[in-house]
Amino acid sequence: MKLKDSQTFINLAKAYTAECNARSRYEFCEYGFRYNGYEAIAQLIDKIAYQEFNHARVLYMQIQDCELKQVDNIDICSGYPFREKWDMLENLKLLSQDELDEAKAYEEFEKTALEEGFEKIANIFKMIREVEIRHAKVFEELYNQMKNKSLYKKAKKVAWICPACGYVSFDKTAWETCPLCQAKQGYCDIHLPEELYFV
Repeated sequence: MKLKDSQTFINLAKAYTAECNARSRYEFCEYGFRYNGYEAIAQLIDKIAYQEFNHARVLYMQIQDCELKQVDNIDICSGYPFREKWDMLENLKLLSQDELDEAKAYEEFEKTALEEGFEKIANIFKMIREVEIRHAKVFEELYNQMKNKSLYKKAKKVAWICPACGYVSFDKTAWETCPLCQAKQGYCDIHLPEELYFV
């Protein structure tokens, strides 16, 4: 079977569109967090948005590698979420759900690609699915920390690092204003579980 004649070709287009949509939604949410003084969360969301961009890039390359000299149009019928609004806490919960929904779609896309004989593309769908599940966990963790007011308050002493100037303090609670450069608390690095940490 040729890629251009397969359901996998359509699924690549759906996945590409979903990744572009996710990146834009995340940038909207990133803007809202930054606007409200949560610079560290905004930076985490921005990193995830960049990863979504790269997912879209990889999928786009697979579409371009098909047998056609030029892909002018791929008709797809698919739904995409438009749930996020300007409630920061709720958006984190919705972003987590969006990622889980994407992961479920990728599971189906992987299965179809394998059935149609496109193992390389099936593996791409699988790897992206794994990343989306991790993204969902990051958003869920941020949601829980924000909801429980534990973003900047921990049960034991931790290192609170100001990314603006490098100042570090060790305490249960982050500074409200960096004593060195006066950055607001929202700039202070967020503590995620080790398995969810972003470099």
